[in-house]
Amino acid sequence: MKGIDMISIKSPREIEAMRKAGRITAEARALAGRMVAPGVTTHEIDQAVRRFIESHGAKPSFLGYGGFPGSACISINEQVIHGIPGPRKLVEGDIVSVDVGAFIGGFHGDCAATYVCGEVSDEAKKLIQVTQQSFWEGIDKARPGFRVSDISHAVQQYVEGNGFSVVRDFVGHGVGRKLHEAPEVPNFGPAGHGPRLLPGMVIAVEPMVNAGDWQVKVLEDDWTTVSLDGSLTAHYENTILITENGPEVLTVTEDGAYV
Repeated sequence: MKGIDMISIKSPREIEAMRKAGRITAEARALAGRMVAPGVTTHEIDQAVRRFIESHGAKPSFLGYGGFPGSACISINEQVIHGIPGPRKLVEGDIVSVDVGAFIGGFHGDCAATYVCGEVSDEAKKLIQVTQQSFWEGIDKARPGFRVSDISHAVQQYVEGNGFSVVRDFVGHGVGRKLHEAPEVPNFGPAGHGPRLLPGMVIAVEPMVNAGDWQVKVLEDDWTTVSLDGSLTAHYENTILITENGPEVLTVTEDGAYV
């Protein structure tokens, strides 16, 4: 990333297309969240997400992306991101991160959230709440004139101020005609660095938060990423548009829900 010229500024027509992609993506995330319950398999959730996205004339952004075999990344407990759906049944006390994307009209939406399976620990509840709130703390800086790292710094400060840590090996990103575009949007670092934010930029801000240390490792399947110390993790993401008046969340359901 060398400069602002590499970052796509979306036109009004492109923004409308991204709103549509974002709405389908958010609805798919919400559907997955409603399915999280003891006894449900991650494969069942994945198939429901695929059917929903395709029923709206869109394609799952993740299916086949880099060889990924699912339509959603479903990551449980110590799994940070990129969990592969399969026969595993959810059990009481699990926390389940679901990351989804939908592609329609030439554009992608991308969002994620962590859901509880039945009754979970107080630590798990706090981890999820802090992760979600860190996103909102970050996008308070997603305004024209601020820099990308102003978002990053706000996320890190909030997370670490609550006793947790932010993953550093994976970051947020631009979104548009490609699922991953410039700029990278880290969840850590000093403020005042990186590209300056301009109206028409679209980025995915996605705090990935560990209850323990920030370090992670990728398992032998080359996808599933877990906390190195085995601690619980949570993930929260939305696709947002930079406007003259501040951030607009594009991955929002028709009834205005963000999870």
